[in-house]
Amino acid sequence: MSVALDGTRSPLLTRRRFILGSGLAAAGLAFYASEISRHEVDVVHNTVPINNLPGPFHGFRIAQISDIHLDEFTEPLFLQYIVHRINQLAPDLVLVTGDFITRGSLTFIASNHAAHRCGEILSQLKAPHIYSVLGNHDVAVSAPLVIGALRQYRIPVLVNEYVPIERGDSRLWLCGADDATRRPDLDLALPKNPDGPVLLMFHEPDPADTVIKHPRGNTVDLMLSGHSHGGQVRVPFYGPLILPPLGAKYVMGNFRLNGMQLYVNRGLGAVGLPFRFDCPPEITLHTLQPA
Repeated sequence: MSVALDGTRSPLLTRRRFILGSGLAAAGLAFYASEISRHEVDVVHNTVPINNLPGPFHGFRIAQISDIHLDEFTEPLFLQYIVHRINQLAPDLVLVTGDFITRGSLTFIASNHAAHRCGEILSQLKAPHIYSVLGNHDVAVSAPLVIGALRQYRIPVLVNEYVPIERGDSRLWLCGADDATRRPDLDLALPKNPDGPVLLMFHEPDPADTVIKHPRGNTVDLMLSGHSHGGQVRVPFYGPLILPPLGAKYVMGNFRLNGMQLYVNRGLGAVGLPFRFDCPPEITLHTLQPA
């Protein structure tokens, strides 16, 4: 320890050490948030009770991922690892709830490559059924580009439409709304007289309030969203530092809105800066069970 001539500590050196220590701590935290926490995948198991769930769908398993943001900043190798993890889970259905790519400088340079590379990697999923919807970044770059890239690799994108998922004589209805920044139309996205449970993909979670007010909103059993990233950077005892528009009310996890359940996935990627803290990327495995 450095000591001045009068026997006291030197305040200059103490200050230098403090600044140096603070800088090293900040650098260590940035490294952890960028390289470690951003790649620590959390597989969340979520049981979904459904009224009048047909017998063939008891135990039906749905893997959900969201907000991939390939190339900025999600690396292709990381997405390949995610596909491997999902294949290990052996789900009956895989759903991707938007934002395959990122609006930004790198995306504008290589958006075509990013969208097609994303579709190519996701085509390695081995589930019997795979569906997706668009996110706000996909729309901001080019909805036709993203839709075309995904469909080229046989990954359907539901845009204000619905499809039946059938097992024997029973079915559930899978619906997909267009992104909230474009033209979501629940009149087209939701079936008029569904003869089975209704699952709705909608990239942004906060429009759930609009869904439950829609004339057919009471038919929706489960709405699946992403968009918020769970806040991406969460401060202990405080919560998320920044939340996006349409993702600030329902941030992550389970919510019950009248008869509809809402689940908000934290996503895989990052925007703004390649950081995640106290908010790991998420694969959700939803298991349907009778209520």
